[in-house]
Amino acid sequence: MTMPLEHLSRNGHLNRFFIDGEWRKPKGSARRVVVNPATEEAVCQIPLGNDEDVGVAVSAARRAFATWGRSKPEYRAGLLDRLQAQLEARSELIAQCLSLEMGAAIGYARTAQVPLAIAHVKTAREVLTAFPSVEQRRHTAVTREPIGVCALVTPWNWPLYQITAKVAPALAAGCTVVLKPSELSPLDALLFAEAIEEAGFPAGVFNLVQGDGPGVGAGLASHPDVDMISITGSSRAGVAVAQAAAPTVKRVAQELGGKSPNVILPDADLNRAVSLGIAAAFRNLGQSCSAPTRMIVPGALLSEIESIAKRAADEMVVGDPLAESTTHGAIANRAQFDRIQSMIGVGISEGAKLVTGGQGRPRGLNAGLYVKPTIFSEVRTGMRIAQEEIFGPVLCIIPYETVEEAVTIANDTVYGLGAHVQGKDMDAVKEVASQIRAGQVHLNYPAWDSHAPFGGFKQSGNGREYGLEGMLEYVEVKSILGYF
Repeated sequence: MTMPLEHLSRNGHLNRFFIDGEWRKPKGSARRVVVNPATEEAVCQIPLGNDEDVGVAVSAARRAFATWGRSKPEYRAGLLDRLQAQLEARSELIAQCLSLEMGAAIGYARTAQVPLAIAHVKTAREVLTAFPSVEQRRHTAVTREPIGVCALVTPWNWPLYQITAKVAPALAAGCTVVLKPSELSPLDALLFAEAIEEAGFPAGVFNLVQGDGPGVGAGLASHPDVDMISITGSSRAGVAVAQAAAPTVKRVAQELGGKSPNVILPDADLNRAVSLGIAAAFRNLGQSCSAPTRMIVPGALLSEIESIAKRAADEMVVGDPLAESTTHGAIANRAQFDRIQSMIGVGISEGAKLVTGGQGRPRGLNAGLYVKPTIFSEVRTGMRIAQEEIFGPVLCIIPYETVEEAVTIANDTVYGLGAHVQGKDMDAVKEVASQIRAGQVHLNYPAWDSHAPFGGFKQSGNGREYGLEGMLEYVEVKSILGYF
């Protein structure tokens, strides 16, 4: 089987940007090393864009918008179908790519990272088919029209998933885009651009510029011909983008940090609630902005919950991402690895009870960015580990005495992205869910829904992704009085 680097090198795309329907040489000479986190070895270099590359890409998108923005929905839907087919044909290549560039266990890449990403394309096409582009309101036509050129900035933790979550609804709405993927996991974006090209999208509709925040992200945010920018990333990055975008009064959508609670009510099935809670918190090695890393539990049941949690964490297999038996691979990059190790140390110094895990690599792993799945108990809500986003496999168990106190603890954070509630009495579960200030709440671990809008309250961001609300982010509303 062809490997990702061999494939990209053979096609000549590894050192190119995709702009105006062509694979073009970057304008500048800056480059960045891509590291395999499982070995900590450099695997290749990619070029980094600059303001000139940004200008060329935005100009291409602006020209393409003149026709793409007025194209028939049926035409755009057909292209999205072809894009989905192209991604499905590349699914194993993309899975291998994600394992290489961000350390994802190959089984997880195949069963979650790739298929969930493709689902966003399918969902955008479904939403487009029934999209309310014109609504009669008395004698007025209320129309929804594409906003224009969209800059899309995506993160390293769910690379292709976040690309499709932004690009698919933007294209479906009739917008043209310039994508800046994370420079820490940039290779899957090249495979996505190949799929766009093979699907037959017109030149300039989709453009890819690799780069970092200062070199490309800032230029996109401040560019006067960019009508909207959407970023998924850290709170720091989201603030920087909003500040850079302010002078041009463009729309800014932000999906930022989280510290999601998982409230376990007294009547919950503890074995299911706790074990699945550990799995949810540690999926993608905890490198998910909505990971429920605060488990809020009845104090009277603390000892039993600790035992179940430890058993669930200890059953996880951390190791070589390409091994079929591995459930959890390597942390995606050195900076994040160091952050996790530091915060585990903070938890110990704060006096939290270490149930399992701790600092250092798991036994038998002497190289690579591997972390022990770590659980702290007897955590107080004022501790740093209960307030700060760690973005790794580190769980805080926080006890409560009353359900009212559990809700207070759940809301005691600057974030409000996701939340979970577990219990048998569905009226009580729904009542707690209604009091949690978060953009998405999961009750008793339901199946993922690609049509469920996703986004945050408070400092977790602005705007929504996925489903109808995700496409509405990319349109302007126009009122035409006297139309009817």
